[in-house]
Amino acid sequence: MRRQHLLTGFLLLTCIAVSALPGAKAFADEPIETLAKQAIVVDYDTGTVLLSKNADEQMPTSSMSKVMTIYAVFDNIGKGQLSLGDTLPVSEKAWRMGGSKMFVEVDKRIKVEDLIRGVVIQSGNDATIVLAEGLAGSENAFADMINAKAKDLGMDNSHFANASGWPDPEHYSTARDLAVLARATIHDFPDYYKYYAEKEFTYNNIKQANRNPLLYRNIGADGIKTGHTEAAGYGLMGSGTHNGRRVILVVNGLEDERARAEESAKLLEWGLKRFENKKLYQTGEVIENANVVMGQSAQVGLSVDEDVFLTLPKMVGVNITIQVKYDGPVIAPVKKGRELGALEIAIPGMETITRPLYAAEDVGELGLFAKTLAKAKLLFGGK
Repeated sequence: MRRQHLLTGFLLLTCIAVSALPGAKAFADEPIETLAKQAIVVDYDTGTVLLSKNADEQMPTSSMSKVMTIYAVFDNIGKGQLSLGDTLPVSEKAWRMGGSKMFVEVDKRIKVEDLIRGVVIQSGNDATIVLAEGLAGSENAFADMINAKAKDLGMDNSHFANASGWPDPEHYSTARDLAVLARATIHDFPDYYKYYAEKEFTYNNIKQANRNPLLYRNIGADGIKTGHTEAAGYGLMGSGTHNGRRVILVVNGLEDERARAEESAKLLEWGLKRFENKKLYQTGEVIENANVVMGQSAQVGLSVDEDVFLTLPKMVGVNITIQVKYDGPVIAPVKKGRELGALEIAIPGMETITRPLYAAEDVGELGLFAKTLAKAKLLFGGK
């Protein structure tokens, strides 16, 4: 039998969690709009979507695609298959590549760390191909590699035809998928994410500034990458922190550099300063007790295996319904850590937040005689 326990009907909190919303608006009490054709703002820690506008619409990603390429580079470094000090050869294809350039020279060998900066800071299409060929032998093979990696990350609405984001009808992603990529980059490679915050890089006696306008404003930004093509418009993957809390944003389809700078800065500041994270439950905390039959204890605690946070707008009281659901009664024996049910947090107008619940302790089974009596009671509906 599926058991449901209502824990509370109203919590006076300072904020509320949000799911993906249609259009450009977020909360009724915190309205915000954006000129971007596609946009998403996400809390890094909780994954709460604070703003969503056409976030699942496929779109050209231009140079924002390079973040996927650099993710693959960091992944190879992390696995020991590549090092920052290694050098990679420059092919004629890389040297001839158009668009933004690091200005590598054909037949030269370039340090991987320089190539990373050439891609992240200078957005060099040539450097991107050097890395792709160095890791996979060819750009086509590298595209296969990053498509597989994208699937592993859960980027189900993305497909990469090349390493740089060069226009191709088979090269696309979504704002939501790029936000997933941004979070994975920051989470998986904290020691290497620092490159995205660097404002300039000089190679071959040519100094180029980072194109990310957020880095030049005092708003806590530390990444990530811009992009632009005629088909895509102007886009930006961004992230920043305020008082220890991080927000990720993606915008695309803006008409010019100024609009990109203004819209991305507005959304980053809004996401960072209008919301806060509140801990609802802590790791190991028993949320409810489940009934147990044929066990040495009549109940077993249900707990969460990680802290449960909500991302909430500041200074808002909100009606929150919290339910514990499990198939019960639970039949002993029960091993500590066994998944027994789910915690569901429902907020009016928002997507339900679900977290698994686990047995907080072991519950041994009764002896043979006591178990036989317990079975008889169950069979005949006894107490």
